[in-house]
Amino acid sequence: MSLTRVVLLSGRSIELSDIRLSSTYGGLLEGYPCARVNDMAINGLLRGAERDSPRTPVHLVEPPRTYPDDDPKGPFGPVEILPAVSCVAFFRSTPVSPSLDPVLHRSALTVIWFQQTAQVPSGTDADKRLRALDWEDLARDDEL
Repeated sequence: MSLTRVVLLSGRSIELSDIRLSSTYGGLLEGYPCARVNDMAINGLLRGAERDSPRTPVHLVEPPRTYPDDDPKGPFGPVEILPAVSCVAFFRSTPVSPSLDPVLHRSALTVIWFQQTAQVPSGTDADKRLRALDWEDLARDDEL
């Protein structure tokens, strides 16, 4: 049973069955958000998702990065901010391949993205960057 459905811009409906929302900077004890810190955080999310679901492809929706300070001074470069909430979710849908039996097969994809609120995506109200997923190229078909 899915938690919710998201309708992609292509019209495909995907089912959300597992999601983890966390504070993007919740574990930052020292320093400040910068490109190096953000890249390490993103790589950690990617490695964790690959480890948790080794048979499912993982896709990162490139996050927007904002630069609130005009002064690039600082030991690690300019301040660079990602959206406040990091999301890692497992989605399923009907098979990508039209030759597969939709009763016996499903397609799956783990997606990582960032958003401003801790709201679970649903329907057509989900973030447009998430809804723009190219499911046919990214997801993998599996037999149930």
